[in-house]
Amino acid sequence: MNGLLTAMKCEVFVALRTFSSKLIVLTPALVVLFQFLLLRMTEAGQSARDNLLGNNSFEDVVANNAYGYFVDGLSTGLTMLGLLMVAQASYSFSFDRDTGAARHLLIRRVSRSSLITAKLIHLHILASLSVLLLIAVSYLMSELFWDFGAIVEDGFELIGENEIRAEIAAGLRLALIPLPAAIGFGIFISVCAQSATQAVTTALGITLAIDIFKTMLGDIAYYLYASFQPSLIDQSYLQDVSRLVRGYSDVLNAERVLELNTWVPLPTLVLFFIATLWLLKRKKM
Repeated sequence: MNGLLTAMKCEVFVALRTFSSKLIVLTPALVVLFQFLLLRMTEAGQSARDNLLGNNSFEDVVANNAYGYFVDGLSTGLTMLGLLMVAQASYSFSFDRDTGAARHLLIRRVSRSSLITAKLIHLHILASLSVLLLIAVSYLMSELFWDFGAIVEDGFELIGENEIRAEIAAGLRLALIPLPAAIGFGIFISVCAQSATQAVTTALGITLAIDIFKTMLGDIAYYLYASFQPSLIDQSYLQDVSRLVRGYSDVLNAERVLELNTWVPLPTLVLFFIATLWLLKRKKM
């Protein structure tokens, strides 16, 4: 326990004095802020043209509903956060090993398992702070530019606000579940690689490769944690929620897929953690 506390103090000391930690916390929210500003300017021009031409439709009503934009902001931010966390996790231990910081901690009787555990805890704290800021910025900007409300057509309520909020909460939960596994994957690559640069490029390369080829894997893809993350080629449930809160009723997702989304990522994290410790104990520092 003393070794873990020492390693955690080191992680906190470094985090408070480095730009990368602040970048991880702030970047997803800033990207979403910029996205919303661009969308609002584009929509303002389109709305002016539609008013001049007298074009008003159900699509216009749905387009002005803030819930859709809120979900889009969450999806964009979590996609960015997933890549950032993989990069930072793969960089963390490999950089400490390159600079000798890891060896210094081991000399101070910090065990290798405590060192890795401290890094996992630190990275999860950064991810949690980033997610909280992302949710706050996405909600406030959506409320500022658009109106939250039920989906209504011709006076008939298609989807109520309670149902919309429940779907968003479920989508957000399912989108966050794979994030710890992504962090565990980054840490594993960090130990495998020979240098920090190699670790980051390898981790991001594999992550993007999985994202590209997962559509070709069929049902096998559902046993990969990355299939459930918001990503550039998005197959996450949060993407389906984006359509649901806009009034589309053709969104179907098998119960089995949602169960795999819940249960696959955690064992994956445990496997990455065990493999990391096994490999680290056999590596020379």
